Amino acid sequence: MANVTVTEVFLIAMILIFAVPYLIWRLARTEYYAPLVVVQIVCGILLGPGILGAVFPDYYSFVFRPEVITALNGVAWWAVMIFVWIAGIELDLSEAWKRRRETGVTAGFALVMPLLFGSTAALILLQTGSGWIGDLGRYWQVVIGIGMACAVTALPILILFMEKLEIFRQPIGQRIFRYASLDDVAIWGVLALILLDWERIGRQGAFLVMFTVAAYLVRRLMQNIPERDRWYVGLVWLAAAGFAADWAGLHYMVGAFLSGAILDAKWFDQKRMDDFRANVLLAIMPVFFLSTGLRTNWDLGGVTVFAAAALLLFASVTGKLAGIHLAGRILKWEKGEASLIGWLLQTKALIMIIFANILLDKQIITNEAFTALLLMAVGSTMLTIPVVTPKLKQLKSVISRSA
Repeated sequence: MANVTVTEVFLIAMILIFAVPYLIWRLARTEYYAPLVVVQIVCGILLGPGILGAVFPDYYSFVFRPEVITALNGVAWWAVMIFVWIAGIELDLSEAWKRRRETGVTAGFALVMPLLFGSTAALILLQTGSGWIGDLGRYWQVVIGIGMACAVTALPILILFMEKLEIFRQPIGQRIFRYASLDDVAIWGVLALILLDWERIGRQGAFLVMFTVAAYLVRRLMQNIPERDRWYVGLVWLAAAGFAADWAGLHYMVGAFLSGAILDAKWFDQKRMDDFRANVLLAIMPVFFLSTGLRTNWDLGGVTVFAAAALLLFASVTGKLAGIHLAGRILKWEKGEASLIGWLLQTKALIMIIFANILLDKQIITNEAFTALLLMAVGSTMLTIPVVTPKLKQLKSVISRSA
């Protein structure tokens, strides 16, 4: 195999990335409890160093050699930047403002309660040893970071799930979308505070000033060019904002989200946006899932990591449900309505994985903590459809209620 080129090995890796999850998804018919995106995340873990690398170390080192991992990471970075950019564009805070009391109460409790539950779980983990804090992480950053990871709602995957359940365009779907959108903004804001670096505060201040000016100019430009040109300009703006945020020490993903959030969804054809998101998920996001799996680590022991994941899953789900039930009591919702909304909003999937990737990139958490969070995200997402489907059949009157 000495004559095999890096390009050929890269393509072998791409075959594994696309073929293995698809075959499992199709042959095992996992769609009901594990959509393809979840299978791809799980396969990323299976193909990582903790499982494939441990069972077949020679094969693993041959396929996932440093040059191949570097190439895969480049594809993964761009894929996830586009995905987060789309999530930012799809935010619609105008409708949230129109119904600000209902949206504010629900989104507030949906964020704060799982944050508290998750932070408590993080404190428990930190009492068991120091295997969860990264080399550059501070105690408070790990606690708040893990707590916020438990509070995240995966907005893009939530949209896909609601489309699958045929409720996204219904009033209940639009309500849930508003709650998740408001929390999405808060989550990225908290992440920026976690990443705040006093040694680079000058750069971060300069970034905020430059971004504000650039955002104003980009918005003016977008309003005066045809829709077909907005896609090209938007992608250039995405790369520039990502670079500026990373230069400032805030991580390129913060820039990616902000670059989309300042754009209006109405400037883009909705069908083209839906198709674009679907194509990104189909063609390049699986590379991100694989690169994420390559970062998993089991040095603390599989039992310890799985126990931590179970604790975090319990904290994230119960925290989200508790928060939504409190909101439901205040807003006088129908019986069962809070449970339905809470189970949808506890979906973690991609956004939590991206959030945890950033914490790992910045060495705030360890690979073991990242692995536990990744397992928690997978478990959270796999619970959603099986739990929500029967609830929808029982609560048909709630689907058409606007508030």
